[in-house]
Amino acid sequence: MSEATNAVDPDELKRYSFSVWSYKQGEMVSLMIHIGDRLGLYRALAGAGPVTAAELASQTGLQERWLLEWLRGQAAARLLTYHDGDRFELTPVGAAVLAEEESSLSFAAGAFSGQTPPETVDKIVDAFRTGIGLSYEELGPNAAHRTERMLGPWTRQELVPNIIPALSGVAEKLARGGVAADVGCGGGVALFAMAEAFPNTVFHGYDPSQHAIDRCRDKAEQLGLRNVELHVAGGEALPTQPTFDFLITFDCIHDMTRPGEVISAIRRSLQPEGTWLIKDIRSMPDFKQNMRNPLLAMFYGFSVSACMSSALSEPGGAGLGTLGFNPQVAEDMVREAGFSRFQLHDFEDPSNLYYEVRP
Repeated sequence: MSEATNAVDPDELKRYSFSVWSYKQGEMVSLMIHIGDRLGLYRALAGAGPVTAAELASQTGLQERWLLEWLRGQAAARLLTYHDGDRFELTPVGAAVLAEEESSLSFAAGAFSGQTPPETVDKIVDAFRTGIGLSYEELGPNAAHRTERMLGPWTRQELVPNIIPALSGVAEKLARGGVAADVGCGGGVALFAMAEAFPNTVFHGYDPSQHAIDRCRDKAEQLGLRNVELHVAGGEALPTQPTFDFLITFDCIHDMTRPGEVISAIRRSLQPEGTWLIKDIRSMPDFKQNMRNPLLAMFYGFSVSACMSSALSEPGGAGLGTLGFNPQVAEDMVREAGFSRFQLHDFEDPSNLYYEVRP
């Protein structure tokens, strides 16, 4: 043991060591959540009451011994309730978070859709040396899929019923028929929610990731939507003439290498009475204020592995990162691009704020 180790308080050393190992435990529990979600185990447990591994095996067709080990691990993580006789229960609260993807705003299991591939980790490590990160295209299809499942529940359940009606005149305009765009559309969750709700409006989806647009094309075909047009392109490729009555950017301005250029392109492409809706991460300009967020370390992990990496994927990238587009930065940037109206909305989305912007 080194002199430095001998000098530290043993109780403090134990606490610090426990904190570090608790993150390793989190990694393992994350893998188990992914497996449970992927195999449909949470859906099988939802509403079933206390069940044994044998009963779950009979219901799912999976192997009892493997299920028992998984169930005990989930109980150890306090995600399932343990009952005598090796019975395990997913409570209604647990079902809302882990099973009910289509009906619960609290659904979170989609965030655990697979681990970052080792080759991607190698590239992120290299980015610390070169300064150049990975675009979402380079992050591969898993990144597009995981992002879609993380953000999907809130978007599907809130965008059309509650958020769009809160924007002055937008719902009426879309119902009559117009032209709208989703810049950074990803897998198309918001795009398709709007296209289904407003069939008289044509919706354009823009995303530089071929993986994301491929997912969009497949889903548009499955849904039979004829009012959607898709573009493998960033926001810089928007029309240079006023075109859109409504435009959204959801969780993507902070990912862009040149957000200022995209914001200027959005200003040019909006009709004089058009509306731009921004959704971006809740954050403050002062890091000390952000430290109050109990999930802050996770957001910085997202930033290094995806958001800031994307924002630095070209030389000279802005590098805003996950927490970089706070309300102050957002208002400054949109006003610099020539927008005159900026209104913050808080729709009680736990992770995001919304900004209604008009020329």
